[in-house]
Amino acid sequence: MLRLGRREFAPHEPVIMAIVNRTPDSFYDQGSTFRDEPALARVEQAVAEGAAIIDIGGVKAGPGEEVSAEEEARRTVGFVAEVRRRFPDVVISVDTWRHDVGEAVCEAGADVLNNAWGGVDPRLAEVAARYGAGLVCTHAGGARPRTRPHRVTYEDVMADILERTVGLAERAVALGVPRESVMIDPGHDFGKNTRHSLEATRRLDEMVATGWPVLVSLSNKDFVGETLDRPVKERVLGTLATTAVSAWLGARVYRVHEVAETRQVLDMVASIAGHRDPAVARRGLA
Repeated sequence: MLRLGRREFAPHEPVIMAIVNRTPDSFYDQGSTFRDEPALARVEQAVAEGAAIIDIGGVKAGPGEEVSAEEEARRTVGFVAEVRRRFPDVVISVDTWRHDVGEAVCEAGADVLNNAWGGVDPRLAEVAARYGAGLVCTHAGGARPRTRPHRVTYEDVMADILERTVGLAERAVALGVPRESVMIDPGHDFGKNTRHSLEATRRLDEMVATGWPVLVSLSNKDFVGETLDRPVKERVLGTLATTAVSAWLGARVYRVHEVAETRQVLDMVASIAGHRDPAVARRGLA
C-alpha cells in the first residue's frame, strides 16, 4: 500500500502527479503558472483530469537565475496553503532539495517532499520524518542542484541507481519517515545522458523488484527530445510511449504535464495487464 497524505493507493493503482511550476522560467510552460490564479486554475484542471498529487516547484531544475531559499519559500509556501484550503483531499507535493523550504511547506500543509537532487541536503529527510510526510528519493548521480551532466559515466547505471535510491529510502525510514510513504525515482536526465535514461527505463523492473514504489518523471524531458530529435513542444508522443513502457514494467507514480493523456495511457496499460476492467464492454454482446 502506498499512503500519501489522506490517500491510500492500491498495489496496482497508477498515480498521476501533476506538475505546477511556480517559476517564471520553467523549461516547458515558460512561467504560465507563475502567478497565483493561473496556477490555481491549473490545479483545478489537473484534479478534474485525474491527478491525485499536485507537485509544486519553486525553482527551475536547470541552470538559470539564482533563487534563494527565501525566494523559493515565497513562491511556494502561500500557494501550498491555498491549495490545501481549496482542495483538502488532494495530495500536495513540493519539489525542493532544501530542508528549510521543506519545513515551511510542511507547516503550510504539504504531504510529500520531492527531493529531485538525490539527497544533497540530508536534513530534508529529517524534516519529512518530523512531519510524517512522504519522501521521493531520486537518483542524480551525485550531481549538484541545477547543473547539467557533462561526460557522465557509470560502470552500470542501474546498479548505481539502485544503490543510491534504496540507500536514501532506507535512511529515510530509519529516521522515521513512514515506509509506506517513501518512493524511489531513477531520475531521468538528472546526472545522466540520453543513453543512461533509456537504459534506466528499459531496466525499470529492477527498481520495482526492490519493493519500493517507483516514481518516474518523464514528461517532455531532453532524453525524449534527443531520442526522437524533437523540440520541447513536440515531445508528448515520446513521453506517452515511455510512460506506457514504464507502466508495463511496474512504475506506480507518474510526474507529468499532460494529465488527461497520461490517464488514458495508464488506464489502457492497466486494462491490458488485467488490473482494470474496460470502461465499456459491449462489442460482440449485442
